[in-house]
Amino acid sequence: MISVHRSEDRYRGGDGAAEIDTRHALSFGPFYDPDNLRFGPILACNEERLAPGAGFDEHPHSHTEIVTWVVEGELTHRDSAGHSTVVRAGDVAHLSAASGVRHVERNDGTDPLAFLQMWLAPLEPGGEPSYTVVPGIADSTPYSLPGAGAMLHVRRLTEDERTAVPDAVRLYVHVVRGRVGLGGEELGPGDAARITDARGLAAVAVAGPAELLVWELAG
Repeated sequence: MISVHRSEDRYRGGDGAAEIDTRHALSFGPFYDPDNLRFGPILACNEERLAPGAGFDEHPHSHTEIVTWVVEGELTHRDSAGHSTVVRAGDVAHLSAASGVRHVERNDGTDPLAFLQMWLAPLEPGGEPSYTVVPGIADSTPYSLPGAGAMLHVRRLTEDERTAVPDAVRLYVHVVRGRVGLGGEELGPGDAARITDARGLAAVAVAGPAELLVWELAG
């Protein structure tokens, strides 16, 4: 079964005065929809846009796996475990909040910043916080989150190129750019498909190149 969720239907959050624009795919903060709380382990899928100099001041997280995909610009990350880095387009950043960590996320560059941030529930609580960045991840190298029973696949397609998507109990597909045909549906930038019991599906780039993120979920 495929359930398509359009970009324009996302809940708009953020802080206009702070030049932060956020679009939520699932219930988050003041936005509550009892029928849209999570999809498998995925708790949040937030599109974030930060003007130069804007950012999120230090704030806490715990018992959450946070994966960030930069679309354009550069994201500065600092946390209470001593990590400090800049995440760029094409990098996968993974903060495992574990028993608790505080961090800062900012656009310290001169260009606008756009990134996608996905929160997943861990299979077991606790542990020590960690932070990992995989620079320039290749399409052929999925990123595994065993602590959440999840695997992230990156797909960059040329026009009319087709790629198989994994057979899985659940798939969450987010189109970063371009247009993608999937299971008889066409998805544009910011659109997502939530798929259960996926078997033999393929995605194809429609009318130009496309980039999509595919979460393979065990439960």
